[in-house]
Amino acid sequence: MPQVLHPDWKPAPYWWDAMPPQPAATALPQAVDVAVIGGGYCGLHAARTLAANGRSVVVLDAREPGYGASSRNHGMLSGGLKVPAGLDARLGKEWADEVRRTAFESYAFVKDLIADNALDVDFAETGRFIGAHCPKAYQALKARRDYLESAYGYHVRMVPREAQRAEVGSDFYYGGLVIEEVAGMHPAKLHSEVRRLAETAGALVCGNAEVQAIEGQKGAFTVRTVRGTVHAEEVFLATNAYTRTFNATVFPYVRDRLVPVTAYMAATEELPLDLAERLLPTNRMCGDTKRSLYAFRLSPDKRRIVFAGRAKFRDIGEAEATPILHRFMCDVWPELADVKVTHCWKGNVAFTFDHVPHLGVENGVHYAAGCQGNGVAVMSYLGHQAALKILSGSKHQCGHDGIGFPTRPTYDGRPWFLPAIGAYYKTRDAVDRRLAH
Repeated sequence: MPQVLHPDWKPAPYWWDAMPPQPAATALPQAVDVAVIGGGYCGLHAARTLAANGRSVVVLDAREPGYGASSRNHGMLSGGLKVPAGLDARLGKEWADEVRRTAFESYAFVKDLIADNALDVDFAETGRFIGAHCPKAYQALKARRDYLESAYGYHVRMVPREAQRAEVGSDFYYGGLVIEEVAGMHPAKLHSEVRRLAETAGALVCGNAEVQAIEGQKGAFTVRTVRGTVHAEEVFLATNAYTRTFNATVFPYVRDRLVPVTAYMAATEELPLDLAERLLPTNRMCGDTKRSLYAFRLSPDKRRIVFAGRAKFRDIGEAEATPILHRFMCDVWPELADVKVTHCWKGNVAFTFDHVPHLGVENGVHYAAGCQGNGVAVMSYLGHQAALKILSGSKHQCGHDGIGFPTRPTYDGRPWFLPAIGAYYKTRDAVDRRLAH
């Protein structure tokens, strides 16, 4: 194994050291009002809202709940959305503005949930620094600053290159943008707490209950799992980037409209406190403007770097990904050359062809999908909104509700094109940086 691997290296999320996925061996009920498929943030928030309003609910997960993206993400909480060009023309300005509002509200929804319920999730409103990978990107961030101020009312400011070491102890970037309305938290602890709230409200959570088929129609669904059959009046699909991972034929409508991308993450060994403070002096959540972007932060105890990057645009093992991520870290901080990596893991992120998340109903089945890399806030909020939609009898709920959900001819949820796109992204990033020198 490469030298960057710590003797105690493990191919598992750093977050699981404190909060591994918990068993959910509850017996399957024969019948419920609502069957929720997927036990991540989205499914649990839907279950919590439904149960709190008197509906009987079962959450069905193919593994232990929280095994997927909810405990594998980098623990950054933010709202907002890079609304794609043309959305106003496609939906009309009023609807597009509602999409923008929904994205903004998602951050406050999770932040308020944590505060109102005193959730123990290592929450800290740190803000975010977005580093410009070239001078042209810095100019683009100025336009983004204006948009974030006008569209969302965010508190944002530019950081010129000569001042960026106050934010990131590195000369890798060409200045950047600070957004104050961003927080860090412990994702596995957040999942555990949301599950507790859902179960306290009365929802049943069942793990190792992979769904094999959804049959019937609204008011009379039959959900067949490896553990047995559940009858339900309503079904909500909340599998997002893992829709194809297990039984790919269960609900092809959503599967064929999502592009699952593998994100790779790593955590360093504990660093000397003075070094950790020098690398990230303000403890911001961080990202950058590259097409093949980096995202990084300090662990909640401020002793490690947690780093995410596209190690490959195809699926590789964690041992192969570890030295690649370490090299990316050293791009930003050369002084990490001799620091070892203790954890490396990967998880799926769901993108859509139109670059917006979707909430809708198809053949009577409710769904929420397509977090665009912002799943902690957006998928939590859309799970809640899906529950409100079920409770209200399918009344329109929010901006993402009912947007036409496009796919591509012959596409079946397998993104065969990602390696070519990844190569293009990395080439463009390299050219941008070469032109800057």
